[in-house]
Amino acid sequence: MPNIKGAIKRVRGNNRKRTINTYVSSSMSTAIKKFEKSVRENDKEAAKTNLNVALQRIDKAVNSKLAHKNKAARLKSRLTKKLNNME
Repeated sequence: MPNIKGAIKRVRGNNRKRTINTYVSSSMSTAIKKFEKSVRENDKEAAKTNLNVALQRIDKAVNSKLAHKNKAARLKSRLTKKLNNME
Protein backbone atom coordinates (compact mmCIF):
# COMPACT_ATOMS: atom_id res chain seq x y z
CA MET A 1 0.00 0.00 0.00
CA PRO A 2 1.49 3.34 -1.00
CA ASN A 3 2.12 6.04 1.57
CA ILE A 4 2.15 9.07 -0.72
CA LYS A 5 -1.17 10.83 -1.21
CA GLY A 6 -0.94 10.96 -5.02
CA ALA A 7 -0.02 7.29 -5.22
CA ILE A 8 -3.03 6.38 -3.05
CA LYS A 9 -5.31 8.31 -5.43
CA ARG A 10 -3.68 6.61 -8.41
CA VAL A 11 -4.39 3.18 -6.90
CA ARG A 12 -8.05 4.16 -6.42
CA GLY A 13 -8.35 5.39 -9.99
CA ASN A 14 -6.62 2.31 -11.38
CA ASN A 15 -9.05 0.06 -9.52
CA ARG A 16 -12.00 1.93 -11.03
CA LYS A 17 -10.51 1.74 -14.53
CA ARG A 18 -9.73 -1.97 -14.13
CA THR A 19 -13.34 -2.69 -13.20
CA ILE A 20 -14.67 -0.80 -16.21
CA ASN A 21 -12.11 -2.35 -18.59
CA THR A 22 -12.96 -5.84 -17.35
CA TYR A 23 -16.65 -5.18 -17.90
CA VAL A 24 -16.14 -3.86 -21.45
CA SER A 25 -13.81 -6.64 -22.56
CA SER A 26 -15.88 -9.44 -21.03
CA SER A 27 -19.11 -8.07 -22.48
CA MET A 28 -17.44 -8.00 -25.89
CA SER A 29 -16.40 -11.64 -25.55
CA THR A 30 -19.85 -12.65 -24.31
CA ALA A 31 -21.56 -10.89 -27.23
CA ILE A 32 -19.29 -12.64 -29.72
CA LYS A 33 -19.96 -16.01 -28.11
CA LYS A 34 -23.73 -15.42 -28.18
CA PHE A 35 -23.55 -14.57 -31.87
CA GLU A 36 -21.49 -17.67 -32.67
CA LYS A 37 -23.93 -19.82 -30.69
CA SER A 38 -26.89 -18.50 -32.68
CA VAL A 39 -24.97 -19.19 -35.91
CA ARG A 40 -24.31 -22.77 -34.79
CA GLU A 41 -28.01 -23.21 -34.01
CA ASN A 42 -28.88 -21.79 -37.47
CA ASP A 43 -31.15 -19.10 -35.99
CA LYS A 44 -30.82 -16.29 -38.53
CA GLU A 45 -32.98 -13.71 -36.72
CA ALA A 46 -31.17 -14.16 -33.43
CA ALA A 47 -27.86 -14.09 -35.28
CA LYS A 48 -28.72 -10.71 -36.84
CA THR A 49 -29.59 -9.12 -33.51
CA ASN A 50 -26.62 -10.71 -31.78
CA LEU A 51 -24.32 -9.50 -34.57
CA ASN A 52 -25.47 -5.92 -34.04
CA VAL A 53 -24.82 -6.19 -30.30
CA ALA A 54 -21.41 -7.77 -30.90
CA LEU A 55 -20.39 -5.03 -33.34
CA GLN A 56 -21.40 -2.35 -30.84
CA ARG A 57 -19.41 -4.03 -28.08
CA ILE A 58 -16.36 -4.36 -30.33
CA ASP A 59 -16.55 -0.67 -31.21
CA LYS A 60 -16.84 0.24 -27.54
CA ALA A 61 -13.72 -1.81 -26.77
CA VAL A 62 -11.85 0.04 -29.51
CA ASN A 63 -12.97 3.41 -28.16
CA SER A 64 -11.79 2.34 -24.70
CA LYS A 65 -8.47 1.27 -26.27
CA LEU A 66 -8.94 -2.29 -25.06
CA ALA A 67 -8.81 -3.72 -28.58
CA HIS A 68 -6.73 -2.56 -31.52
CA LYS A 69 -8.68 -1.10 -34.44
CA ASN A 70 -7.22 -3.66 -36.87
CA LYS A 71 -8.23 -6.55 -34.61
CA ALA A 72 -11.70 -5.05 -34.35
CA ALA A 73 -11.97 -4.74 -38.12
CA ARG A 74 -10.85 -8.35 -38.52
CA LEU A 75 -13.38 -9.57 -35.93
CA LYS A 76 -16.22 -7.58 -37.46
CA SER A 77 -15.37 -8.87 -40.92
CA ARG A 78 -15.27 -12.50 -39.78
CA LEU A 79 -18.51 -12.24 -37.84
CA THR A 80 -20.31 -10.57 -40.75
CA LYS A 81 -18.98 -13.23 -43.10
CA LYS A 82 -20.36 -15.95 -40.81
CA LEU A 83 -23.79 -14.33 -40.91
CA ASN A 84 -23.71 -13.98 -44.70
CA ASN A 85 -22.72 -17.65 -45.13
CA MET A 86 -25.74 -18.86 -43.20
CA GLU A 87 -28.40 -20.63 -45.28
